[in-house]
Amino acid sequence: MDAISAPFREVAVPASIFGTLRRELAREVGDLPAIHALNAAGYASGVEARAEFPTLTGDDASTMSHRRFWEQLRSFFSTRGWGVLTHRDEHEAIGLLASSDWTESSDAPAGSSCSFTSGFLSGLLSEIAGGPVGVLEVECRGRGDDTCVFAFGSETAIHELYGALVAGKDLPKALESL
Repeated sequence: MDAISAPFREVAVPASIFGTLRRELAREVGDLPAIHALNAAGYASGVEARAEFPTLTGDDASTMSHRRFWEQLRSFFSTRGWGVLTHRDEHEAIGLLASSDWTESSDAPAGSSCSFTSGFLSGLLSEIAGGPVGVLEVECRGRGDDTCVFAFGSETAIHELYGALVAGKDLPKALESL
């Protein structure tokens, strides 16, 4: 099967595409619809990437060890230029993925977040887990933070975390309250 007819295809584009898409979508439809559109596109892309994950990593994600899975996920993104993701287990219901060089935030409009990535991670992790995995970016370099940090877990846990953060708790206190 040649590259044109392969079921999964990747293309390389400049990292600046994320900032350009965000700015242009926001200009055309507004900030919130732009965030929703990028998140939905990311989710669909993550779902599609799942089908290729065993081929790309050389292992079946459902059977590899916890440590190996996070190493492979890190490699999956870093070899494609996204940045280096580090996994942390911060809470029994919430995991964190962090990066100090995440590409989506590199050319992001001030005050924005990594909406495409949040959707991509949710789609990919949901497919691997065999059920819904919510993802919420809780820190973003595009908003002036040192790192991009993505919290993931059940949709209920992510919803509760979001509520605690909106109520004014910082991340450690929000996690403690779950």
